[in-house]
Amino acid sequence: MSLLLPTTLVGSYSQPDWLIDRKRLGDRFPPRVRAQELWRVAPEWLEQAQDDATLLAIRDQETAGIDIITDGEVRRESYSNRFATALEGVDLDNPGSALDRSGHPNPVPRVMGKIRRKHAVQVRDVQFLRAHTDRQIKITVPGPFTMAQQAQNDFYGSETEMAYDYAQAVNEEIHDLFAAGADVVQIDEPYMQARPEKAREYGVEVLNRALEGVTGRTAVHICFGYAAVIHARPNGYSFLPELCGCSAHQISIETAQSNLDCAVLDTLPNKEIMLGVLDLSTNEIEQPEVVAARIRRALPHVAPERLIIAPDCGLKYLPRDVAFGKMKAMVDGARIVRAELAQRA
Repeated sequence: MSLLLPTTLVGSYSQPDWLIDRKRLGDRFPPRVRAQELWRVAPEWLEQAQDDATLLAIRDQETAGIDIITDGEVRRESYSNRFATALEGVDLDNPGSALDRSGHPNPVPRVMGKIRRKHAVQVRDVQFLRAHTDRQIKITVPGPFTMAQQAQNDFYGSETEMAYDYAQAVNEEIHDLFAAGADVVQIDEPYMQARPEKAREYGVEVLNRALEGVTGRTAVHICFGYAAVIHARPNGYSFLPELCGCSAHQISIETAQSNLDCAVLDTLPNKEIMLGVLDLSTNEIEQPEVVAARIRRALPHVAPERLIIAPDCGLKYLPRDVAFGKMKAMVDGARIVRAELAQRA
């Protein structure tokens, strides 16, 4: 990274009200199966509408001054269901059930056969993003461990075996995403925090399988759940130092809402840290100095050359004006600390 303290989003950005029913989206748990009823646009116009909304997300990021642009995950009902429901081996007509990280049952893909990737799922997303910005770009994919936790296994002899086939599908997708022009590919693995015992059994192994042979810059995101859905926050991660053993270059964490003790970052000396510095549990837009203070908390534990500045995850659930305001405050806060570091140099 040539720029000190570059800024990016975790992945999602606020989707327009004309595109998706934001009240229905916010009143339910993130969908694991398809949820076409959330879209306000007729199916024959949906892709065109999603393209237009993606352009808005790109321009908002550029206007705010974001350095590494995402597509805002605008085409997705949730971070995971678009990819997970595009795979072979899943019965889409008869969903299964699994407990969400909140402990509530949620409809999930029912695995009835061998998981295979039938075709590229997000290559067009990357191509569209690459065609509409000159800045570096990032795309996100759901991780194999998390998808295995968000499925009902009616086929495999073990959950681990199923997770390895998810990893193979993710691996094929990642290779295609880099070929399509992605600068960074991020794997979202929130369930490593939600299910730390199982994550210790096989989480890092399947994550590394998903990254096998990948030469581009990769990140893994681990979080406490969307602030809009999961309101209670622990003050520390139950699974984080273990990611020192994964082959991703960057680890994306949340520090703002949980007021995380950044000393835990000492346990990841070989990783770049994507530092979450926006509290998404509130619509209050932080002052840039508040963001700067959250960045400074990490500096005793991570060299600034290894820091990337991001929100906590879940901008998707905020009103667009609030999401933009917070994003701009993040950029301005990073600029404050960047100037301080330049003065010391």
